[in-house]
Amino acid sequence: MAVITIDGKKVEVEEGKNVLECALDAGIYIPHLCHHKDLHPLGSCRMCIVQQEGKDEVEPSCMLKAKDGMVIHTQTEEIKRLRMLALELLLAGHPEDCSTCPKYGNCELQILIQYIGPKTGRMKMRSKGFAVNDKNPLLLHDMNRCILCGRCVRACDDLRGVNVLHYQKREDLEVYTGTLKDRLLKDANCRFCQACAEVCPTGTIRDILATTEKKKEDYVVPCRAGCPAHADIPTYLRYTKQGKFDEATAVIRERLSMPKTLGYICNHACELECKRTQVNEPMSIRNLKRYAVEHDSGKYWRGKGKQLSDTGRKVCVVGAGPAGLTAAYYLRKQGHDVTVKEALPEAGGMLSYGIPSYRLPREIVQEEIKVFTDQGVKIETGVRVDKPADLLKEYDAVLMAIGGHNGVRLPMKGNDLPGVLVNIEFLRQASMGEETGLGKKVIVLGGGNVAFDCARTAKRLGAEEIHVACLEARDKMTSDDEEIEQAQEEGIFVHPAQTFEAITGDDHVTGVDFMNVESFTFDENRRAIIKKEAGSEHHIDADTVIFATGQRPDITEASGLTLGRGNSITVADITRDKKTSLEGIFAAGDCIYGTKSVVMAVESGREAASQIDLYLGGDGDISEVFAPEQFKDPYIGEIDDFAKLKRRMPKVDPAEMRQDNFRLFDHGLCDEDACAEAGRCLQCDLRLQISTPKTWADFSKEAE
Repeated sequence: MAVITIDGKKVEVEEGKNVLECALDAGIYIPHLCHHKDLHPLGSCRMCIVQQEGKDEVEPSCMLKAKDGMVIHTQTEEIKRLRMLALELLLAGHPEDCSTCPKYGNCELQILIQYIGPKTGRMKMRSKGFAVNDKNPLLLHDMNRCILCGRCVRACDDLRGVNVLHYQKREDLEVYTGTLKDRLLKDANCRFCQACAEVCPTGTIRDILATTEKKKEDYVVPCRAGCPAHADIPTYLRYTKQGKFDEATAVIRERLSMPKTLGYICNHACELECKRTQVNEPMSIRNLKRYAVEHDSGKYWRGKGKQLSDTGRKVCVVGAGPAGLTAAYYLRKQGHDVTVKEALPEAGGMLSYGIPSYRLPREIVQEEIKVFTDQGVKIETGVRVDKPADLLKEYDAVLMAIGGHNGVRLPMKGNDLPGVLVNIEFLRQASMGEETGLGKKVIVLGGGNVAFDCARTAKRLGAEEIHVACLEARDKMTSDDEEIEQAQEEGIFVHPAQTFEAITGDDHVTGVDFMNVESFTFDENRRAIIKKEAGSEHHIDADTVIFATGQRPDITEASGLTLGRGNSITVADITRDKKTSLEGIFAAGDCIYGTKSVVMAVESGREAASQIDLYLGGDGDISEVFAPEQFKDPYIGEIDDFAKLKRRMPKVDPAEMRQDNFRLFDHGLCDEDACAEAGRCLQCDLRLQISTPKTWADFSKEAE
């Protein structure tokens, strides 16, 4: 250690550390611009110059190493004059109107001007005349605002090791930063880590997706924000790339109670947010999650984690679907005695009775449930609960997680004819091996994943001709694209943008009358507004019609609970407060917000567990850490043609091998493809490791 004096203040510092950082750490502001804590010092801006006693010349404090006994002056008249001169040189080629810059109010240069003072106008202004480059994904370059601080070059070269940005010179000798031969970032092997945008002190290199409407970590790492459970996706992808599957699974299990199930059937909302989409194709996050979990030994989580002492409080969870089981699992970990009551013969809810086994093998569901029962969760099957308030005689709290097990018949002509089936009942009967009443020519009404589950199940049960029709246009259909494409490969006909005029027949279904839809929207009250194409009436013959137009909770007002739209159980707040109209009774999952996704149900169960624990006198903290701390190496290096790396696809059996049976047909990624796919990740979270520069505004706030 060393003791130095800065503007009369003695400061104990680390010997050899640069004087600028020593001063900033001690609460002494020295103006600076090209300096950044995470980058090698450059000293080019001349803003941080200081005078060392015993030396004639001023020196950049970012380049000056601290030595014991050193005496530094930062605010002499000569220093102020030289700083002003340096600032005027910087501003001579900078646009004068700051108010038009998207970084206005958050610009380090602007804050520096406020500290040093306005320029005197002695320097002749010049226009650089660069065209704004908006042809790259994720990043926008406006070199008219560049002050040649070199931060972007150092971040790209020294911090990341990608070496894409360099100092360039135009024919008129104007210097700027860019790629060699001004190639697009895609063609220059950019890794799109966006470190350059993070360290840029002006509006020169900007993140296109940055917004004040979201927290920084949400727009910087949108996959994590887009996941309903906010799983740390970049971290487990990085572990997967390293072949550390135990560690990857540990990260996943910190937020997801049913990771293997979700590896098969998650609706991967995270992939819709993935920044890699802007470059070429999104990361195959769900498949990588599945690969990691399938190669996990349980080293970091099995038999470990939280298990608090018994509290003596008892909780009953009604419904053994993903929301109920998840809530039960975490409540047991908080020390409560938990019993799950399930009306069906087996636990799992829609995982066991709704999602076909060719998508989600039943042994996977049972393997996940065993984790819960091993933790001490008790499950009673074949037990229906109609009056949840009666349970409060035995239990301290009740959670209703009954899902949506009643299908919906649209109010249309012929909806009660023989041959008309309903989605949930049909899938449940098929799952249990019961008679479904299915004919040979089938029309499924609906365009979501459940509709395609019905259609593809009908195919496997022997139906010869199957049609799926829905109101939505093809690009608005709610089903996953892969579901639609695989169904078409299996010979299923898809008819988007159709109205359902009537189901025809006298004693039995003979078909459905349709019309083409010109437009389909909703008004402010969520009422459908449908414009039909005149003269487009047409008919499709069928002996079976399956309604797949939604599901509702199987509950009535006789339960004593207040119900809302779609027969949903009303709660105080769907996310933050899951109390129902009856004291001591909570609700979670599809029964409060409608049919969404398994991962959303899992997160709803987590939220319910936390809230019920608080209600029972706990702290509500259900968080766990299983994984070891990961070293996130900022030096990601060069990869040739990184932007062109194609998304690796899972091994899927051809249609002729899968369409007549319920065997699993999607076998996930192979070893080589999993590693390659994980390597496509932009590692957006590394940007959050970059230090935030200290400006005069920060010091003035501290002084207040």
